[in-house]
Amino acid sequence: MVKTIDDKEKYICYPGQRLCAMTEYTVGGEGTYEKLGYLHASLSGVVRIRKQHKNNYISVASFGSKTVVPVVGDVVTAKITIINQRFAKCTIICIGKTCLNRPYRGILRKEDVRATEKDKVEMYKCFRPGDIILARVLPQVELNTYCLSTAENELGVAVAMSTRCSEPTPMVPVGWTEMQCPVTLVKELRKVAKIVPETAPPNYDGKI
Repeated sequence: MVKTIDDKEKYICYPGQRLCAMTEYTVGGEGTYEKLGYLHASLSGVVRIRKQHKNNYISVASFGSKTVVPVVGDVVTAKITIINQRFAKCTIICIGKTCLNRPYRGILRKEDVRATEKDKVEMYKCFRPGDIILARVLPQVELNTYCLSTAENELGVAVAMSTRCSEPTPMVPVGWTEMQCPVTLVKELRKVAKIVPETAPPNYDGKI
């Protein structure tokens, strides 16, 4: 936990480390995030504290390449690796627009696939190994594994390859629950993500 830091003292931190308790005078900066009333480091580096009036501005300056960790609420890109009736295991490869130097393990449980009719979810009809998904990070319940959710319209399968072609071919979404191979026209079931273009007009409704 950070107490005081001066020019003669450098405090080295690692991703996920608790730095200090949050108070009305604590302001988290780059390389930090708040969780359960404490400020944590989101990357490895040197803790910096800048005092201004009554406030303490705390940030983390990375050394070398940044090591970023998923934080609750982040939208991540992950690749499905294993799937069964209860959950899908995946590898987290990006956080937002940041590609990771090292992947993290994620798990998507059946009850977190969609917001409604959770008891009717069939994992094999939502995802397949190799699918690239967009998911939101939930509070962690297992050590070294991040719980994920696709229970929003914008989350789900973003990229899926057709298995019916002679070589891997990206499928295109044709609804909220189907994707189609552009070559064979064969449709496959998926929990499709509503991808909203960055240049979409204000009234864009995301219809496919």
